[in-house]
Amino acid sequence: MAVTHVVLSVLLAAIFAVLGVAKVLRQPALVSRTERLGFSVRAIQGIGALELAAAAGLVAGFFWRPLGVAAAIGLVALLIGAAVSHVRAGDGIKDVAPPVWLALVSAAAAVTAIIAA
Repeated sequence: MAVTHVVLSVLLAAIFAVLGVAKVLRQPALVSRTERLGFSVRAIQGIGALELAAAAGLVAGFFWRPLGVAAAIGLVALLIGAAVSHVRAGDGIKDVAPPVWLALVSAAAAVTAIIAA
């Protein structure tokens, strides 16, 4: 399970580091898509900061496992919120599926971290 945990954590950290930086730096395409969901630019930057914190927490979890577990669980909560936001905006499965899928991967990272301990 340790290999699975490392692979999932590295994958998630890479994805959310890129997404977080794009949101914090207000990348226009990402901001316009997120504003459509009803979020202000300041809120989008806040979400990006949370994503960066989660990415850092996942990496730090290799040295202190409880932090990695907390980061993965935090991502699950953030991604459930993203999926709900897409549903409320009337988006189809094409937009709802990615946060749901990533929430499942985040949950798997948390579970494999606990099992690997």
